[in-house]
Amino acid sequence: MNAQSNPWRIGVDLGGTKIEAVVISPSGDLVWRERMPTPQSGAGEIVQAIALLVLKAEAAAGAPCSVGVGTPGSISPRTQLLRGSNTVALNGQPIKQMLEKVLAREVRIANDANCFALSEAVDGAGHGAQSVFGVIFGTGCGGGLVVNRAVHAGLHGIAGEWGHNPLPWPKADELEGSGAHQCYCGKHGCIETWLSGTGISRHFRDGKLKTQDVVSLAATGDDQAEYYLQQVEDRMARSLASVINLFDPDVIVLGGGVSNVSRIYDNVPRLLSKYVFSDYVETPIRKNVHGDSSGVRGAAWLW
Repeated sequence: MNAQSNPWRIGVDLGGTKIEAVVISPSGDLVWRERMPTPQSGAGEIVQAIALLVLKAEAAAGAPCSVGVGTPGSISPRTQLLRGSNTVALNGQPIKQMLEKVLAREVRIANDANCFALSEAVDGAGHGAQSVFGVIFGTGCGGGLVVNRAVHAGLHGIAGEWGHNPLPWPKADELEGSGAHQCYCGKHGCIETWLSGTGISRHFRDGKLKTQDVVSLAATGDDQAEYYLQQVEDRMARSLASVINLFDPDVIVLGGGVSNVSRIYDNVPRLLSKYVFSDYVETPIRKNVHGDSSGVRGAAWLW
């Protein structure tokens, strides 16, 4: 049996501080998992670390398996080099070719937000839907598109990068020069600067509280925290409405730390009709099913 024909799959989640590998059975069960620190000495060492985990995974599976890798950033379709990764040693490197040489097989690589969306589309909160938009509200604000259980990466490999669009329908205190913050991409007022966990914290009481702290304050009757969360929910509705207007997904699935704020699943859907260009809006907004495992599971489902 060759790796591609084996219904057992290996997924690898390549992060800045850790690398995780799993084995997924044909029925979608996670049957093996191991993590190790991400080497900080260079691309070659990282590739060797991934290869070691793949060998261990195959020993657990009992046969060669297909390998999918999820990583921050993406492979440039023009240069075939990795770009935009927070594992900076890999930027500008032909990571796909390096892995394929070491593992002696084809390797599929996708952005970690795309892997999240794929995982939730296959057997998570978007199971059964034809089209899924997956959002990660974490340190940043990533997104991924899945159609018919396949990642849609786009011509330039950047489909779903909604976090680097401007906040839609901005109010006076959200414009550049007032409330807008500069994004690391070089522009002002990106959705990521408002709706990531980092962005939500930054705009409330000088960034001294985390998102969950603000939620807890609102729950105890703090009027300032409650008003601020209502602003956040309106920004989220505006931003997701722009996705619905453009892509009109069957399901939107949320991930990352902000996805644990339960009130957004009641409040944001009610606001969508103010901004969506339709006579009605039924787009479900759901919390992820697989949590922190979605990324590595999605990497396995790239095959």
